[in-house]
Amino acid sequence: MKRVNWLLVWLVLIGFVLGTVIAQIFPGSFMSYGQEFGLNSPVELDLGFMVLTFGLKFHITLAGICGVIIAFVVYRFIR
Repeated sequence: MKRVNWLLVWLVLIGFVLGTVIAQIFPGSFMSYGQEFGLNSPVELDLGFMVLTFGLKFHITLAGICGVIIAFVVYRFIR
């Protein structure tokens, strides 16, 4: 099995977060254009003694994609 490179995972997550922040700061710009997908309502599993609720939603913007690309470039310079 391949080893997971945690630095790359962290950089990609930071890129998505910073891109999302930039998209929210400039809501009218083209960088805030994106698509949202996932579960509209959470899925519940009732086991009688416990209720589990699952939900997941992604909002991908152009700024988030640019953040991920910058994260890959930074990773290449670090490694």
